[in-house]
Amino acid sequence: MTIPVTWLYVPGDRPERFAKAAASGADVVIIDLEDAVVPARKDEARANAVAYLRGRDATGEVEVHVRLNDLATRRGLDDLAALGGVPGLDAVRLPKVESAASLDVLEGFPVPAYALLESAAGIVAAPAIAAHPRVAGLALGEQDLAAELSITAGSAMDHLRLQVVLAAAAAGLPPVPMSVYPDIRDEDGLIASCVAGRALGLFGRTAIHPRQLPAIRRAFTPTEEETARAVEIVQAAERAEQAGLGAIALPDGRFVDAPVVARARRTAALAERLASRD
Repeated sequence: MTIPVTWLYVPGDRPERFAKAAASGADVVIIDLEDAVVPARKDEARANAVAYLRGRDATGEVEVHVRLNDLATRRGLDDLAALGGVPGLDAVRLPKVESAASLDVLEGFPVPAYALLESAAGIVAAPAIAAHPRVAGLALGEQDLAAELSITAGSAMDHLRLQVVLAAAAAGLPPVPMSVYPDIRDEDGLIASCVAGRALGLFGRTAIHPRQLPAIRRAFTPTEEETARAVEIVQAAERAEQAGLGAIALPDGRFVDAPVVARARRTAALAERLASRD
């Protein structure tokens, strides 16, 4: 499975931007029916999304997701009903998920769902939400979460991020992508934030503007040293396999086990994929 690195939001009431977003180089385009759209235009945004999905060429590399309105509202349920069975839809993103039980409404829905945890209740319920059979991944809504909890310390947010990273890993889900970085002009700050998130086990990031995509890719591209180390481990594993050996020894005499080899394979593949993309 190829894990996305870049996820680009596009407002659902700006249909002229949908094709541009799909051509931006993002791995995933998210048509947003929720926060990016004022209430008076939400029905229009939903209709725009459905029309675009019905007409899109789904054979390209980019995935298209739709962020619905809160499923605890009538509008969110109407979004779900309108999108069920629409061709061209790869997944839905569900805001403000606070319990696993709230996801039972997805029974029979034809595409995967990503749960956005944006409240204290969502964080507390993260393990159960991650384990729900309809959930394909988790994500954080950090601005809403920080506002609810009055968080200003980065260390406090890191603690919450780690809880979600752990819940996703324990449920066998893909790594959790980072939340949006709101200042589209601050490339240095974006890269520094990505590097810090990567150290916590987060992977990839949502963006609110195409100009943020190259910086996100750079931040999550393995360094030359990391790539060389990964290739060394992969080659050692291949030699051990060919020789019928269970133990994998590196040239410097150190031994590595299967999880380290698996991570090295992912790192080497990611470096190759991002290098070819750029």
